[in-house]
Amino acid sequence: MTDLLTLFSDPAVLAALVTLIVMEVVLGIDNLIFISILSNKLPEHQRQKARRVGIALALIMRLALLSMISWIVGLTAPVFDLGIVGPPGAHGEPAFETQFSWRDLILIAGGLFLLWKATKEIHHAMDPVPSDHDILDKEATAALNFGGAIVQILLLDMVFSVDSILTAVGMTDHLPVMVIAVVVAVLVMLLAADPLANFINRNPTVVMLALGFLLMIGAVLIADGFGVHVPKGYIYAAMAFSALVETLNIFSRRAHARKRAATAQMGEGGD
Repeated sequence: MTDLLTLFSDPAVLAALVTLIVMEVVLGIDNLIFISILSNKLPEHQRQKARRVGIALALIMRLALLSMISWIVGLTAPVFDLGIVGPPGAHGEPAFETQFSWRDLILIAGGLFLLWKATKEIHHAMDPVPSDHDILDKEATAALNFGGAIVQILLLDMVFSVDSILTAVGMTDHLPVMVIAVVVAVLVMLLAADPLANFINRNPTVVMLALGFLLMIGAVLIADGFGVHVPKGYIYAAMAFSALVETLNIFSRRAHARKRAATAQMGEGGD
């Protein structure tokens, strides 16, 4: 306890803790959007439980990875090299890395899964007249059981947890700081899970926007796996701007709906 008090009496450590908490919360948005969309496909009485279990698994996985920091850092070591040279970049270097680590492979696999899942959901949302194949596919989707949802959430938890912990390791050397930041970030996810999922479920246009976010996140994960690093600030700024525009659209639609309702009521009163 004395060591912890001494550690957190250092302003630099406190600053690192606050910065890391903000980073972990922001990184958790991706995880939370996926959990919200997937849990909304379950029967209503199972949705909240699926979100709770999914977020609990995210916390357990992050804490487990923190207990194996030396191993998690080792995931960044190259495991094979394709031995090819990509098209030259701006400074003559290859446009993408040819050496791949386990972290790269995990990010690429997670990105491909997100692209597949989001594309499939967008197709279902956009196709008003399903074919026989789509009917069978939708029946299978409707029959998605609780266990199947948890397995998919667990797979994405692993991808986002690896990225989260590597971010934490890169920002501080103090394990207690990492643990506190991860726990606080997951608690924020837990508090935001139900409101976010319910909001997405009530607004079909927000569902499409969230699926667009998943497509972008999947593409960024794949690019990161190939060594093309897109600054996270650009990604989250674009997401925030899109969310702001959609919020204004929602307010506009509600204002028009109230105006139409008031006009209809006045017409009925005149009669």
